[in-house]
Amino acid sequence: MPEDQTAVLSVLAPPSLLTVQDLGRSGHRALGLPAGGAMDPWALRAANTLVGNAEGSAALEWATGGGLLRLEGRSALIALTGADAEATVDGAPLPLDRSIRVPAGARLRIQGLRRGQFLYLAVAGGVDVPVVLGGRGSYLPAGLGGVAGRSLRGGDLVPLGAEPANLPTTGVILPGDLRDPLPPPQGSVRVMAGPHGELLDTEGWERLLGTTFTVAVTADRTGYRLSGPPVVTGRLASLPSEPTCPGALQLPPGGQPIVLMADGPTVGGYPTPAVVCAADLGRLAQCAPGTTVRFVLIDVPEAQRLYRRRRVAIDTLDRIIRGPTSPTYSSSAEQMR
Repeated sequence: MPEDQTAVLSVLAPPSLLTVQDLGRSGHRALGLPAGGAMDPWALRAANTLVGNAEGSAALEWATGGGLLRLEGRSALIALTGADAEATVDGAPLPLDRSIRVPAGARLRIQGLRRGQFLYLAVAGGVDVPVVLGGRGSYLPAGLGGVAGRSLRGGDLVPLGAEPANLPTTGVILPGDLRDPLPPPQGSVRVMAGPHGELLDTEGWERLLGTTFTVAVTADRTGYRLSGPPVVTGRLASLPSEPTCPGALQLPPGGQPIVLMADGPTVGGYPTPAVVCAADLGRLAQCAPGTTVRFVLIDVPEAQRLYRRRRVAIDTLDRIIRGPTSPTYSSSAEQMR
């Protein structure tokens, strides 16, 4: 290991959206501040676990286009997960979904995203920007976190933390059950009945579950608007504003669904007949504009089972890589049994 542990990622040519993200800020929704964090939290967890970080460590969330970074100061163990991308290190192909050590001075180029929307770059030691309100991630609407609360620009230097002890060896491959299948041309996303499910009659539910929707070009970190035939033909009852959450499927007056995403508002007044389950929200996030989506209704026990399966898979990989004494979140999963 080099004696000089100081390292940065130098942004030479960023894509149009490159931010620092972690698993978000908890405990501030009552003040109107969304948790934010990674759009595909499972991909972020996987990337961090591959390089020996705690799963919620800050990493880079790469979206919309190609770009170029340079590692400065020392070599580093890195991993790329999430979207399918064409990536190289110093001109040599860089495999996805596995850990690999790159030398100091290495130039990491992403030619573009072939499939999916969000690519995660984790580096052993994590992105070491200041903690703001309990998180390091960028929340662009309020200018919080990350580097100056904004998307990264050319010339930015992103500080990296010291590499943790007992790092995994290079070449650790992400197990198949943790590789979330990217959306096919027509993806299915599982939902549960939401707090206003009773506002949809049988015909409304048939439309919601039987329609093929298209992700609109206006989809962003706040919400994904879905184009298609209206789920309801008449206006639903007007509701007072109430707390809401990422994954909430809302029906505005036009009847076309909007799914709230990581930076979505903390309150809303539109009816919420369904909620995307936590195991599938990242999969929806990976759907680029123009991707078609259908919804499949499941019950809460099934949604909990899907979450537990993801949770146990991450914890198992973490224990294999960092040893049985590594901190995990299995206890929370056990409470959901």
